[in-house]
Amino acid sequence: MASHFRSYIWDPVLIVCQIVLMQCIYYSFLGLWLAGVDSLVQSSRSLDQIFSYEVLGFATVQGRLSMMAFILNSLTCALGLWFFIRRGKQCLDFTVTVHFFHMIGCWIYNAHLPAALSWWLINVACMALMAVIGEYLCMRTELRAIPVNSGPKSNL
Repeated sequence: MASHFRSYIWDPVLIVCQIVLMQCIYYSFLGLWLAGVDSLVQSSRSLDQIFSYEVLGFATVQGRLSMMAFILNSLTCALGLWFFIRRGKQCLDFTVTVHFFHMIGCWIYNAHLPAALSWWLINVACMALMAVIGEYLCMRTELRAIPVNSGPKSNL
């Protein structure tokens, strides 16, 4: 009799739903973090903050605060991986997928691939943070001690 512990069944509908859910989490929380940052410096909100690569930069206060919002968003997305994906070995896959679709969105919004080094650096750093923290949280949950029934022992 084969063990079915941690068995995995290919379910494309579940995977697509999880991808859509992670994209929703990514953009919802990024919007909330950017709104919080904008309220601190009384700046106007715009889609440029999410999709324009020119906004992210070290030169301006708004650029540094936007980068901080992206980093904080990677932490909240790691919690989303832990809460909804729940598998450590899938965290990197979903992280790369989320950021790949974000890059496609930026490409469409700007009509060309992002060219700023700061955009690439912040997205690679956010991918690393999201994947490592999400995997850590999922692995902690997966490796929890499994309670074994400690009934009466027989003396043989």
